[in-house]
Amino acid sequence: QVQLVESGGGLVQAGGSLRLSCAASIRFFSTYTMGWYRQAPGKQRELVAHITTGGSSTYAESVKGRFTISRDNAKNTNYLQMSSLKPEDTAVYYCNTKPALVSWGQGTQVTVSS
Repeated sequence: QVQLVESGGGLVQAGGSLRLSCAASIRFFSTYTMGWYRQAPGKQRELVAHITTGGSSTYAESVKGRFTISRDNAKNTNYLQMSSLKPEDTAVYYCNTKPALVSWGQGTQVTVSS
């Protein structure tokens, strides 16, 4: 059964950092582009970063220069290092393939206080 388990969220002050992790029980994980998505209250879920099988990464303009996505294929895990956090980064963060092909996990809440 495919499962995505996100962790690492929390409450942080503006300017702070967090590192999110996503453990993915996806067969042939290394063959998928993986993404981090977020959903703020009252807003649609949006893709904030993704990383290809070859390790190339792409970021939404709103997080470029502050977030770094990475992956460890040996551990079927991908990460999102978030720095210089802003209150507008407050959201539930999810990982999934890109495009999103598997059931969503529970996500991890990130709250940035001003």
